[in-house]
Amino acid sequence: MIDFLALAAVVAALSVGTVSPGPSFVMVARIAVTSSRAHGLGAALGMGVGGVLFAIAALLGLQAILLAVPVLYVGLKIGGGAYLCYLGFRIFRAAKEPLPVTGATPASQTRPAHSFWLAFFTQVSNPKAAVVYASVFAALLPAAFTWQFAAVLVVAVFAVETGWYALVALILSSPRPQRAYLSCKTWVDRVAGVVMIGLGIKLIAGAAKP
Repeated sequence: MIDFLALAAVVAALSVGTVSPGPSFVMVARIAVTSSRAHGLGAALGMGVGGVLFAIAALLGLQAILLAVPVLYVGLKIGGGAYLCYLGFRIFRAAKEPLPVTGATPASQTRPAHSFWLAFFTQVSNPKAAVVYASVFAALLPAAFTWQFAAVLVVAVFAVETGWYALVALILSSPRPQRAYLSCKTWVDRVAGVVMIGLGIKLIAGAAKP
């Protein structure tokens, strides 16, 4: 039997974390506004799959592992922070470059799969997301749960993550937001790049704290 009250509590807590601004939101928003709707939805799918990965890890005892091996969490922070800094640097560096015409770009650059993987790795590179999942699951999961409960929870996590970022992609991939972006691309990209680099530096600096 599924404990729907516990399920609702976990999903509600994770939903609050999902809609909170962070590197994942910055990445999906930028993909949606600079590319096509298909790319934005591909990115949303990548975020959903990343959330499923965190959910499964949390169900398997991610929090216990991080507490037992603190150096693993430190490594996650440093690695994730370095990756976010790398993405931020690439965005900032390309701020003045004009957007290519979609129809003239190579297929490897226009496939939504590229956006899927970029979003996926942005999601899983954030150790704070891992800790949020681990903490919420540890606090709100029933002491004993069935595999049916776990399966429904994983599906719910996928729906929340993918649904939210799909909504962001659908809104920001419409013509008006794209025209607004093109009119001030340089400064928008610079701000996005600085935000990503700042989040990365914050993660790396936090790794040094006990």
